[in-house]
Amino acid sequence: MSTGTPAGTPAAAQAVPVRVLVVEDEPVAAQAHEAYVGRVPGFEVVGVARTGAEAVRLLGATSPPVDLVLLDMHLPDRHGLDVVRAMRAAGHPADVIAVTSARDLAVVRAAVSQGIVQYLLKPFVFAALRDRLERYAAYRDQVGAGGSAGGQDEVDRALSALRGPAGADLPKGLGAETLDAVVAVVRQGPCSAAEVAARTGTARVTTRRYLEHLAGTGVVVRAPRYGVPGRPEVEYRWVGATGT
Repeated sequence: MSTGTPAGTPAAAQAVPVRVLVVEDEPVAAQAHEAYVGRVPGFEVVGVARTGAEAVRLLGATSPPVDLVLLDMHLPDRHGLDVVRAMRAAGHPADVIAVTSARDLAVVRAAVSQGIVQYLLKPFVFAALRDRLERYAAYRDQVGAGGSAGGQDEVDRALSALRGPAGADLPKGLGAETLDAVVAVVRQGPCSAAEVAARTGTARVTTRRYLEHLAGTGVVVRAPRYGVPGRPEVEYRWVGATGT
């Protein structure tokens, strides 16, 4: 009788996916996060919670248990840090990646002190979340077997798996600060490259590179703008695909 395992593949080699709980109160954001996680091999979403209380309840009711929580800090009933405290008090050991617009460094510090393993700021593109998830998977591979570390180098390698070089999520030549500025303008309404350049103080050709990067990752869409002399101008419109 067939077991469904490909011939020549040991049963132990069949990867068990990382079970993820998405905690996000905005429906569009929750759907985007769930879709993003589904695109990363080795991860599966097993639940979506819109409040902190629902998150803690699902953690207790889900079997097999949740491995990783993608947690927004701003929830309607409690702060994300309070959710982490409630998780630990209830004995839930799931790791946590903060996925939030909270930029207060006091919150970042508190997140680190409570053991949150990654902190991802909104708005972000798929590549940024994929990078964090892949690094988390590498970390789990190194520490998940248990036992003892062979030495300091092994401990360092395990912890460094969670951290990547600054700017690793962006193409060469693009910077995070300028990207944030461009995103802030586009989120206010449809605009052209020239309009974004004027508001951010960057060169038009540079601004277009950032806008095309955002369009390529699906967070903005291009559309022709009519009603102006000459060739139709291209405008860029934010579509919220990053779950912000």
